[in-house]
Amino acid sequence: MAMAKRHSPRKTLTAAKLAKPKRSIRRKPGASGKGAFFHIEVRPKIEFVTFRNQDVGARGGIERVAGRRENGSWDTQKWLVSKALAHVEDGSLVADTSAARKVLDMLGSRPRHLGGDRFKAKPRPDIPESDKPTLAQKRAWERNIKKAQAARRVR
Repeated sequence: MAMAKRHSPRKTLTAAKLAKPKRSIRRKPGASGKGAFFHIEVRPKIEFVTFRNQDVGARGGIERVAGRRENGSWDTQKWLVSKALAHVEDGSLVADTSAARKVLDMLGSRPRHLGGDRFKAKPRPDIPESDKPTLAQKRAWERNIKKAQAARRVR
């Protein structure tokens, strides 16, 4: 009875690797261009440890992907805008509805097309010091002063 020739473990491993089909590398979400949303990244993913999707307004229209940092603070990592609410025109994202327009207006820059459904923008507009305090800041100060005065009256 003839014994079957045994391969060394190294040769067996190499043969197993050659027999398996090579897996394709996983693409980033939105890279294929076949999804239902446009992805507008405002902060790098590496800054965060966990993520949570939040619907903004009607379900499936606009979503905010919030990321939690190591120190526990939360911030927006990217916005997901439904393809039913916006379209790409000459390489830039154009809003078709007021909800999508509101999201695009509050970004710090126009979304720059990276490829597929992916865009990149700055987080929020930079307000020059000459325009401060803004109307929103003045309202917040007034509210806080009234709260402090009411708390003093209670004591």
